[in-house]
Amino acid sequence: MTGQPQARDFAAKLPIRPFTLRVPDAALADLRERLARTRFPDEPPVAAWSCGTSLDYMRELVVHWREHFDWRAHEARINRFTQFKTSLCGIELHFIHERSRAPGAMPLLIAHGWPGSIVEFLELIPLLSERFTVVAPSLPGYTLSFTPGQARFGTEEIADCFAELMSALGYERFGVQGGDWGAFIGSRLAAQYPERVLGLHLNLLAVRRDPKIPAATPEEAEYLRHLAHWLREETGYQAIQGTKPQTLAYGLTDSPAGLAAWIAEKFRTWSDGGISRDEMLANISLYWFTGAIGSSFWPYHARLHRPWPFETVGVPTGYAEFPKEILRPPRSLAEKAYTDIRRWSVMPRGGHFAALEEPRALAGEITAFFSALR
Repeated sequence: MTGQPQARDFAAKLPIRPFTLRVPDAALADLRERLARTRFPDEPPVAAWSCGTSLDYMRELVVHWREHFDWRAHEARINRFTQFKTSLCGIELHFIHERSRAPGAMPLLIAHGWPGSIVEFLELIPLLSERFTVVAPSLPGYTLSFTPGQARFGTEEIADCFAELMSALGYERFGVQGGDWGAFIGSRLAAQYPERVLGLHLNLLAVRRDPKIPAATPEEAEYLRHLAHWLREETGYQAIQGTKPQTLAYGLTDSPAGLAAWIAEKFRTWSDGGISRDEMLANISLYWFTGAIGSSFWPYHARLHRPWPFETVGVPTGYAEFPKEILRPPRSLAEKAYTDIRRWSVMPRGGHFAALEEPRALAGEITAFFSALR
């Protein structure tokens, strides 16, 4: 297990520059003007939210975003952390690097997903940095790791890039934690670099989604019923983002209300109600100001057009099952993909965005899992 490199070693290994986020005032004014000109659709005479984002909700959200939301306060929250940008893997990669004061702290790479960002980790990182040195990159193609025209990355390329980042930072062995695409990236990392990954902690299991497999237990049968419903009713966004991402990008890059409606529906459907409106808007705003929504779709396109990104993961694995997670495979199925599950915790509340919804509970699970490995 490696410790923390000295600052001079860090600078020597990787050409980096400190980064501070500062959105221009003109961009804030442009956002407010666009929101004021929002042209809303009508809504069919059915139950609110049954066909997508509620019209009444969106009217209120647009007014709040335009008149009351304080971007500068959230920008300052992001800037509390030590941030860098570096030229790596052919792009300008953004990452937070918070060193722990704990002696011999384990390096821990944490990876977000879609439609998330490093905003998800603003409460989690201080809790983790009591015991871990935390590296939290913005995924390539996402928000602060996006430049127009850059190469597009699937989870495989992101995993390789993160392995390169950790090497450049002097961390040859490290822990990994992830949810959503971060779970796929972490699983790929653990499968491709098992000698480097000390342990893998997940709050989503990257298990193949095949509703036709035979159920061997009542738990598996229940999961397959849930999976069939998910595939039928909740995966339209995957089909669009995975087949024609460029077409969707025009509307969401041009309309902040359209972007907010697309993302807000996922925050509502996939969460357990523990996310504030302003936390969600901070995340949406980061997508808006960086113009990165189109490139953020690319892992879906890659996933749809490539083989599954890994076969099995053999490194020690921990899992926190939050009750409102989008899919919760039973352990009997999970063990076919993750062959060394050391910790399996069923959480009392929380959903897909666990780092935002239940940061203390998630931090406690991560700490307990890796402490047992020490």
